[in-house]
Amino acid sequence: MSKTNSVRLIGHLGQDPKLVSSNAESSVLSFTMATNENYKDAQGNKQTRTEWHNIVAFGRVANLLFQYAKKGDHIMLNGRLQTRQYVNKEQQQRYVTEIITEEVLFLGGKKSEHSQTDEPLMVDNSQDPPF
Repeated sequence: MSKTNSVRLIGHLGQDPKLVSSNAESSVLSFTMATNENYKDAQGNKQTRTEWHNIVAFGRVANLLFQYAKKGDHIMLNGRLQTRQYVNKEQQQRYVTEIITEEVLFLGGKKSEHSQTDEPLMVDNSQDPPF
């Protein structure tokens, strides 16, 4: 059976990844990611539309992103959409949609510590338990 909840994004980190929690079994990391779409408006002028995405990573992928990824880095990620609900400080119910990262490919951009070459580095969670 094929996976029907699948997301692939190529973009730049909007902030340094933030380690939400970490213990011997599992780490949880979050950050924002910007993707850009270029198009021409009705007058023929080039325009760019930026979309911001909330990203969450677990386990090995979270640890490696925390260690190597920095604001502005260019990455590709594969994952799945997940919507969760919470109650804010004003006791209002809110919803947030996040992308749960399963694989990440470091594409370059800023020179990352993980590589002295221009070769992309691929990391996946295939060995980690599903969350």
